[in-house]
Amino acid sequence: MSEISHLAATLFKRAAGARRIVVAIAGPPGAGKSTVAERLAMLLPAGAAAVVPMDGFHFDDRVLRERGLASRKGAPETFDLGGLEALLKRLRAVEADIAIPVFDRTMELSRAGAAIVGEDVRFVLVEGNYLLLDEEPWSRLAPLFDVSVFLDVPRSELEQRLRQRWRDLGRADGDAWVANNDMPNVDRVLARRRRADIIL
Repeated sequence: MSEISHLAATLFKRAAGARRIVVAIAGPPGAGKSTVAERLAMLLPAGAAAVVPMDGFHFDDRVLRERGLASRKGAPETFDLGGLEALLKRLRAVEADIAIPVFDRTMELSRAGAAIVGEDVRFVLVEGNYLLLDEEPWSRLAPLFDVSVFLDVPRSELEQRLRQRWRDLGRADGDAWVANNDMPNVDRVLARRRRADIIL
């Protein structure tokens, strides 16, 4: 059984008797969080799982420029944590038809209300870099997850994947961006994470 298949079976058991469980799938940039979340959703019962990407809460580039954070895009302080926290509380309350924002990497912006999580969704798979960050105010998210998963990938592999990501997207300064922005974010996640329930 693959690690993801085993994780799906574990979550299915954990969800027994629960109307919904909210799962954090965390890891540094380039760890494969989106891929794992999507594959996991496909292994759970049809229509029972939804993926909620933390990246939908990126501040817009204009906001980052106004705050002097354009060169730090992707760092914890460049996300709308309050918005993410409010969404997680709504998801835990199993409200009807909750709209979620989704980040479009090709356009480098978030699209509001790009997906809907319905009341029938039992497994909410939230994926993002800082879901297990042991720093205030991010540590406020801890009680909002029923299960936490951390993707443990060697730092050298992360760097290689990130360089390839920006090459694929045609970013001319991709290598410099990885060195000066992405890897400091990787190091922050690795150094400042809370213990996860499950490590892949």
